[in-house]
Amino acid sequence: MTSAGATFATHALEYRYPGQARPAIDGLTMQVAPGSVFAVLGPNGSGKSTLFKLLLGALTPTAGTVQYQYKAVGQWPRRAYARHVGVVPQLEQITFPLTVRQLVSMGRYPHMGPWRAEAPADRQAIDQALARCEIIELAERPLGTLSGGELQRARVARALAQEPDTLVLDEPTAALDIHHEMAMFELLAQLALRDGKTVVIATHNINLAARYATQVLLLDHGRPAAAGTPIEVIEADTIGRVYRWPVAIVQHPGPGPDTGAPQVVPLARGEGSGGSGGSPRGLV
Repeated sequence: MTSAGATFATHALEYRYPGQARPAIDGLTMQVAPGSVFAVLGPNGSGKSTLFKLLLGALTPTAGTVQYQYKAVGQWPRRAYARHVGVVPQLEQITFPLTVRQLVSMGRYPHMGPWRAEAPADRQAIDQALARCEIIELAERPLGTLSGGELQRARVARALAQEPDTLVLDEPTAALDIHHEMAMFELLAQLALRDGKTVVIATHNINLAARYATQVLLLDHGRPAAAGTPIEVIEADTIGRVYRWPVAIVQHPGPGPDTGAPQVVPLARGEGSGGSGGSPRGLV
């Protein structure tokens, strides 16, 4: 396998949880282009979180390979890897009584280590991360006083404070309202387009992924059901088959750079081509 020019690359990647008959990831080969917004889609149980754990080195492949940049993920020293890859996990228990700023400052650990005090560059990175996630006014608030959406933005800001080359986010907009969900996707798109960062995001929001992602991987039971641009992947028959629900596809009306992006409209069971499949493609 060649991964030249790829941020992440997998080849025939497989992971099987102990005691499970079916692999959670089954023969996945993919490449993530640098500077792209790479969205991983799929129903619950399709393997998205398992794939992310493999990309981050939290799981060791049963078979196949996973690389970051030029070498296997398992060969990266953990602290060096953390300087390159910022992570926002789907679930996290934060038990210490921290303020928002203290949480975000934890993103500087790969640069500072456990003992060095914050330098001006560290404080600047923290302040910029707070501002970009629109939570600078919450900096001194205890985490226990935040809403779910505010806490999620603080966790994203912590990853940004690392100043990584790559961001890996597992359902980062799950608890956000429309304003902050849109702001989050626009921020991620800006990080890729303006700053050259690679963004890998797992999401259930197919429509926002279609508008903001440059590459899409659709998983079904650990296997790629489709991969490519949003227009190539988000087809009514494919989405209907993988999600087992009839849908129609319409074009986003714009205005803006996402004009014409495919948007999924779930149908009532009697409106599609079948109770578990897709439906004809509809256009506005």
